[in-house]
Amino acid sequence: MRIEACTPADIDDWARMRAALWPEEDAERLHRDCDALLSRSEDRIAFIAREEVLPLGFAEASLRRDYVNGCETSPVGFLEGIYVEPGWRRCGVARGLVEAVKRWTLAQGCSELASDALLDNQASHAMHNALGFQETERVVYFRQVLRG
Repeated sequence: MRIEACTPADIDDWARMRAALWPEEDAERLHRDCDALLSRSEDRIAFIAREEVLPLGFAEASLRRDYVNGCETSPVGFLEGIYVEPGWRRCGVARGLVEAVKRWTLAQGCSELASDALLDNQASHAMHNALGFQETERVVYFRQVLRG
């Protein structure tokens, strides 16, 4: 398995996996967003894992300069999304992707890496725990529409 930063040549595979991770989002927009993510390489990065030419998974990370729940420094590396193809889960792909994100985060001068998961996403909680993340807090967000 090799893990490399995504390039324009990876966009089709990367966008397909993004659509699998975020199925409620518009697949065409997720594909277009790949170009935008590549053009903002100073504060964002995406990695793709492959076995030969077969895509196994991806991870996206960014630098967050605003407050990040549970963190004490700024900026913070933030794992924005991670996906591993179902047949390759529990094979070290997620660990390899997170290690690549950690190296990038350290190279950006950060001392913390953060992430989040939906409250009911127990599989994601288990993955984060297995990869060395520590839960810092649980939050429920609210909103009120003031103008329709």
